[in-house]
Amino acid sequence: MKPEVEIYDTTLRDGSQGEGINFSVMDKLRIAERLDQFGIHFIEGGWPGSNPKDIEFFEQAKRRKFKNAKLAAFGATRRKGVAVEDDEQVRLLLAAETPVVTIVGKTWLLHVKEVLKTTPEENLAMIGDTVRYLKDHGKIVMYDAEHSFDGYADEPEYALATWQAAEKAGADYVVLCDTNGGRLPGEIARTTALAFSKLNTRLGIHTHDDIGLGVANALAGLEGGAVQVQGTINGYGERTGNCNLTSVIPNVALKLGRPCVPAESLAKLKELSQFVDEIANFRHNPRLPWVGSAAFSHKGGQHVNAVQKLARSYEHVDPSLVGNQRTVLISDLAGRSNIVMKARELGFEVTNETPELKDILNTIKELEHQGYEYEAAEGSLALLISKALRHAPAPFEVVGYEATVRRDRAVSVCQATVKVRVNGELAHTVAEGDGPVNALDSALRAGLERFFPQVKKIQLTDYKVRILDSATGTRARTRVLIESTDGHAEWGTVGVNDNIIEASLQALMDSMEYALLKNA
Repeated sequence: MKPEVEIYDTTLRDGSQGEGINFSVMDKLRIAERLDQFGIHFIEGGWPGSNPKDIEFFEQAKRRKFKNAKLAAFGATRRKGVAVEDDEQVRLLLAAETPVVTIVGKTWLLHVKEVLKTTPEENLAMIGDTVRYLKDHGKIVMYDAEHSFDGYADEPEYALATWQAAEKAGADYVVLCDTNGGRLPGEIARTTALAFSKLNTRLGIHTHDDIGLGVANALAGLEGGAVQVQGTINGYGERTGNCNLTSVIPNVALKLGRPCVPAESLAKLKELSQFVDEIANFRHNPRLPWVGSAAFSHKGGQHVNAVQKLARSYEHVDPSLVGNQRTVLISDLAGRSNIVMKARELGFEVTNETPELKDILNTIKELEHQGYEYEAAEGSLALLISKALRHAPAPFEVVGYEATVRRDRAVSVCQATVKVRVNGELAHTVAEGDGPVNALDSALRAGLERFFPQVKKIQLTDYKVRILDSATGTRARTRVLIESTDGHAEWGTVGVNDNIIEASLQALMDSMEYALLKNA
């Protein structure tokens, strides 16, 4: 059997440095949990020494149990001239209490002399001291050798010395980084092979996509002897992005024939890609290899004719292997299978023969045509499935509402009134908030608490707005994604409407109703 390739995901750290990405703490926790479920080996949560958000993430993560992945905190070698035990950033790495710590250090003498402004000898000491100190505290240590390939090209002996310093100090992995993203696959393979011949520790490869070769360079690193690939979901990252794991994973598993994630996870790859895009509030890129909606689409007459006769004549793999589908051969069976898989994940006992599946599938297709998106809105999807299977009435009905914003001198005052009916009984509540959505949330919650005390535990943790047809200006259709928690679990709900307040209320109502369904 071919050796396993370990997948190290840095979406929450390196990926979050991409333009337009701003994950909340709850976003990061939801993504981490989904990556763990998918079977990723290592999840880099962030840099606890760099900002309060990452410190809070690691505090929250301490209370979570990961079944498949090991969580990593990211940092740097000790500062020049500072004892490692006195370095505040290193102290915070240990305070994160993760089983894995990844530290970055300098390989390139240009950086040592011109950026760190220190001596080559001190840089080697910084690497060795930090790795040794973390190992003494029981950590699995990844050493990210920044600018490995640029440094080796300029001063090969010194570059090798930095990698050997990390190995000698006990690093579990030396990760070769193409930090500037400008090297070619042949060079990546040769340099990695050289490192493989000189080092005994395991090698990783960390590439960027500045010249469009992030994935190719990662595969070249594997060819050279690396056993770990670092990257991000959908290729998020600084500048043009990092190595895209949604391309690397199927290439490793299906093209190289090497195990990397559980076999059953591959069929959820597209779903994972869309989920992360929704959390990041990005439109899914239809032209992503493997997972994009256009990846297996066929438009040309000759192509379509050939695919209808023999699919593999114009497809390099069966798209269902990665959870995708060909656009010219959409079948009810493929759609039903997707719904069955997702419904089971949400706790519903269904099979391909469940009679309601066709109606559920048609409803989802129609709603997605209107602009709904359910990848990160599992709460709304669960409600849709539940209503179709159980035909049960909603536990409450919003009879009417009003939301107003007025200017009171220098202060904007937002007020909402909600009238809700439960079992024939009406509740009419008024609340103020920091904005109209916050006021609606407070008024709805106040009305429901009379009948469902458990609603008090529900907290809205994030609120995202996506304009679906920007060409229509202020009349544009809006999709609202709301994230909520009851202190134990998190879920997302979605609303779509030309009116942003109406879309928000839909998502709020779904959040409350899903919580009641879940508790029931």
